[in-house]
This record gives sequence, structure tokens and C-alpha cells, in this order.
Amino acid sequence: MNLLLLSLGTGAVPAFLDETAPAHPRIGYVGAAAGDAPWAVEERARIDGLGHPVIDVDLAAGLPEIDVLYIAGGNTFVLLDALRRTGQDRVVADRVRAGLPYIGLSAGSIVTGPSVEPATVMDDRSEAPGLTDLAGLALIPDVVLPHADGKLPPYPPELIARTVAEYGAAHRLLPLADDQALRVTDDGWDVIESR
Repeated sequence: MNLLLLSLGTGAVPAFLDETAPAHPRIGYVGAAAGDAPWAVEERARIDGLGHPVIDVDLAAGLPEIDVLYIAGGNTFVLLDALRRTGQDRVVADRVRAGLPYIGLSAGSIVTGPSVEPATVMDDRSEAPGLTDLAGLALIPDVVLPHADGKLPPYPPELIARTVAEYGAAHRLLPLADDQALRVTDDGWDVIESR
């Protein structure tokens, strides 16, 4: 497996693409949890700015022919609900296990773990009222806790501390600061810089 799990900064993406994808990779972009919020538009612009073809993925239509899958940030529960309702949760997990490089940012990182329950403090679960099963894609054994440095205004230090206090005993949490990423391969994982 080849995963790059980002908190906020996308600085590690170019090296990841160089290591895992062919020249001029087709990047499948899933923005299902973000909508057109200003920060989501900025995130998409950063990916477009890499200079590779970016294909918008309509989860209902399935995954197109792509070389890398990028799942954007947003509401974790909305994202998981979209993946599950379309059956793409299983497809994504199977393709990533078979070698499709995966990049997730924030919510896109959280869903790779065994459960998204710890996101309850960070995201509004009521935005995905049909989602009852909080099991994630189980690509990694830990639950990524993005924005753990508490510098991003919607996620102050008190909210991060509350997440750890409420969910740290039941889940293996892996806190990532906004300038960090988790690089996962079949051989293990490392926390790396990603500004």
C-alpha cells in the first residue's frame, strides 16, 4: 500500500507522486465532503497547481481510470456516507490494498482508519443522518487526528484535547499537526513534514 495522509499542508504530495505514480499521473479527486466552501476551492486549486491531470470523481459513477486517488477534506461523516451509499468504500479499500496510491486530507485521512467515531467532536455527525455504521476503510490501524496542533480556528487546542479525552481510550489516535503527514507503505509508516 502507498498512502499519504495529510492534515492540512500538501507539501509532501509532489514527492509522493514521484515515488508512487507514473509520469503525469491522472489524479482522481473526490470532493464529496467539502462542497464549494472557500477552503475547499483553495484545496482543489493546490492540487490543480501540481500540473497533473485532475479528474473529478463522481462516487455514484465509480472510480474512473486513474493513477492516484485524492480524497479531500470536509465533514468526515458526509464523506464516509457518500463512500458507503455508493459502495465505493469497498472499491476504494480494495484498490488501495492492490496498489492504487491514496492521498487523503483531513477527513480523507480520518476515513482510512478503523473507525471515524473520534471525528464526532470535530465534525457535525447530523449532516449524514443515514450513516449508522462508523467503521472506516481500515487501511491503517490508527485513527488520524488532523489539525492536532490546534492552530486552525475551527479546531482549537481545547477541541483537540476533548477529542483525545473522549476517544483516546477506545481508539488508537494518531495526532498530526497541520504541517505533518503520515506516509504509509507495506513496510510501515512515518510522520513526515508537509507544509
